[in-house]
Amino acid sequence: MNTHTGLIAGPAADAAESDPHLCAPPARGARLRVEAATIGYDRRVISRDLSVVIPDESFTVIVGPNACGKSTLLRGLSRLLKPLAGQVLLDGADISSFKTKEVAQRVGLLPQTSIAPDGITVADLVARGRYPYQGFIRQWTEADEQAVARAMDQTAVTDLSGRLVDELSGGQRQRVWVAMALAQHTSILLLDEPTTFLDITHQIELMELFTDLHHAGHTLVAVLHDLNQAARYGTHLIAMKDGAVVAEGAPSQIVTAELVEDVFGLRCLVVPDPVTGTPHVVPLGRDRPAGQP
Repeated sequence: MNTHTGLIAGPAADAAESDPHLCAPPARGARLRVEAATIGYDRRVISRDLSVVIPDESFTVIVGPNACGKSTLLRGLSRLLKPLAGQVLLDGADISSFKTKEVAQRVGLLPQTSIAPDGITVADLVARGRYPYQGFIRQWTEADEQAVARAMDQTAVTDLSGRLVDELSGGQRQRVWVAMALAQHTSILLLDEPTTFLDITHQIELMELFTDLHHAGHTLVAVLHDLNQAARYGTHLIAMKDGAVVAEGAPSQIVTAELVEDVFGLRCLVVPDPVTGTPHVVPLGRDRPAGQP
């Protein structure tokens, strides 16, 4: 899916000209999309008339201030929240039309908070990722065993297979949950604030793992608070404010000082990351002009 800006005609061109943050929308045909959806909790609407396309085989990162609708959008994409209006489409059909196991065979989810059962080992928890493929007729197979082994190998937790999950460090536990999601053998992974509560070393290790998964062909959609990590690792950013998408596109296209101040209320400089060349946000402080210590 091409996320670069090209020639835009019609309404898309009008939108791009009226709002400098918006880039050309991804082409139609993506496996996962939201169309004119109103999403909320009970009677409280978070996003209204929201349309989002997730480019296939992208590492899409949703960014924005607290309570802007990031996690709400992700829950809509995962079918944890049913839109009050509009629809979420998975492979061209309304996601609500699929059975739960059918969705789980196509979309993996790493929720914001995950609690493992007491006394469960790493191998047993990862094996639960194969639940969508079990049934009265189909029981555990060699293919399931191989899927679990492959997921643990990808996330470097094989040596922890016999350990109790509640004995692990925060970074180790998060890798185990990612392994469980990978064991589902889905090509789409949804990640809700996966680096929360991790120290900086484990954050980078996890983001590097997600990059490896993206390069292996997975479509990843993550909610992140760290804009610099989003710009470094993401291939497609969706910036939200007050429940609406205000910009989307490649980090190099949309991450500007103007966007950051508009969305986050933060005055900053945007400079090239010295390692990757991707946009890097440097806060200025409340009343400090650029260049003043």
